[in-house]
Amino acid sequence: MPRPLINEDECTGCGICIDSCPNGVLELIDDIAKVANEDDCDGCATCMEDCAMEAILEIEED
Repeated sequence: MPRPLINEDECTGCGICIDSCPNGVLELIDDIAKVANEDDCDGCATCMEDCAMEAILEIEED
């Protein structure tokens, strides 16, 4: 299943991805979005689509 991967060098900490995630997968930690609840991710990619900085990639995991 796909999961988000945050490019911390590109993340500005705006929080849009956190607000857009329907499952509460992401949290703002030290002004950077982090994957905090990976098991709750359903792979919808809303966070990736809403990130204005394109700082979120979706990687495939077995």
